[in-house]
Amino acid sequence: MAKSLAAQLEEAAPPCADNSSSNYLLMDHPDENKWADCVHCGMCLESCPTYLETGKEQHSPRGRVHLIKSVAEGKLNVNAQFADPVFQCLDCRACTTACPADVDVGGLIEEARGQVRKAMPLKGWKGAVSSFFLKGLFPHPERMQTVSGLLKFYQKSGIQSAVRKTGALNIMPAHLADMEAIMPEVKQPVQKKYKDYKFIPAKGNPKARVAMLTGCIMDVMFSDINESTINVLTHNDNDVVIPKNQTCCGALHVHAGDRDMGRKLAKQNIEAFQGEEKVVVNAAGCGCALKEYPELFKDDPEWKAKAELFSEKVEDISKYLYDTGYEKPISTVNKKITYHDACHLAHGQGVRHEPRQLLQDIPGVEYTEMANADTCCGSAGIYNITNPEMAGAVLERKMENVPDEIEMISMGNPGCMLQMAMGVQKYGRRSEIVHTVQLLDWAYQKDQENIGANQEATSSKG
Repeated sequence: MAKSLAAQLEEAAPPCADNSSSNYLLMDHPDENKWADCVHCGMCLESCPTYLETGKEQHSPRGRVHLIKSVAEGKLNVNAQFADPVFQCLDCRACTTACPADVDVGGLIEEARGQVRKAMPLKGWKGAVSSFFLKGLFPHPERMQTVSGLLKFYQKSGIQSAVRKTGALNIMPAHLADMEAIMPEVKQPVQKKYKDYKFIPAKGNPKARVAMLTGCIMDVMFSDINESTINVLTHNDNDVVIPKNQTCCGALHVHAGDRDMGRKLAKQNIEAFQGEEKVVVNAAGCGCALKEYPELFKDDPEWKAKAELFSEKVEDISKYLYDTGYEKPISTVNKKITYHDACHLAHGQGVRHEPRQLLQDIPGVEYTEMANADTCCGSAGIYNITNPEMAGAVLERKMENVPDEIEMISMGNPGCMLQMAMGVQKYGRRSEIVHTVQLLDWAYQKDQENIGANQEATSSKG
């Protein structure tokens, strides 16, 4: 006879001796309301990348919900057997989209990770590396700008070329060497460029004022996307302000279980954007994290109220443009394009139609829908670094769905862009990875070039 779901899971995570009370810490524990409606129906199974790869119940959404609930009921301990399925989750939120009851598995996973890291803090070199990046680097824009300068020097000085030619990358773990191979050209961060000028006026009569989150990884590795975002917003008659004291959104910290640091960064951003009516974000993971700030303050009524007011202001760039109206380009961009749904944009924020419409409104674009476009690519913040084997397996599935003869794959998240770029290289595809707002910016630039050329031609005839 087949074993029950509970029996399978309890074998994977042995029960504790005392079943009388919760084994979570008192503060910031997983919210019972998030699992109360789960009936373990299995509708989530086919949406879960880790379950599809392993076939193991503890690596399915309903299995993880059962484990989290069992710890709350005192049936299981917070231990390594519990931590493994919790941290193996990609937190892609596809299961919540598939769930008839809208069970918030992603929220439960993040709360459970916080409990794991309180009970089982990282030690040794793993703890040192985590602390360096999550506390010493990402929250400090000036340090991130220094990193940007070092990466730019690495690329421009000839060191990168020498490293690649000599095969020095072979001493690195394969997944890190793959990342270096697809590293984008590093340019000047927007935060540094506009250091003394944080207000960029609309090109026409301003219809609105928007504040922009520059992000940490986005501004270092993809500052050109931040530039495109500013260009598109000002082209569409928006004044853009870049608040000086903004910081990392905290998504990576919350995903890693460091909810205390996540709260600290959330407070700083809430205060930095205070007084602004709209906060525009071009990174899906960041936008989702900002919208979910209230979850971090469920035990703090004062800051929860502030976080709720703040989260209502947050909007993805594609949705903001779609909702407020945007100028449709007139110049052609003759490219065959498909679109990948970043998990935290499609599943986390419910933004699907808007970026597709932006793409299809560009003349010349031959748009082809990708099969299973909203399945995870395996990036998941830094999951492709911490769990490279599973991330690689998920990426392989994703690349199988990319249509043939596609010239560009568009998306709205920097982590996805890096992961998909690795997929293109690894599987011999020729597609260019682009952000949706970049394509719109390029189309507007062609418009201006054509207008300038026509004016020059008219002037010469006169």
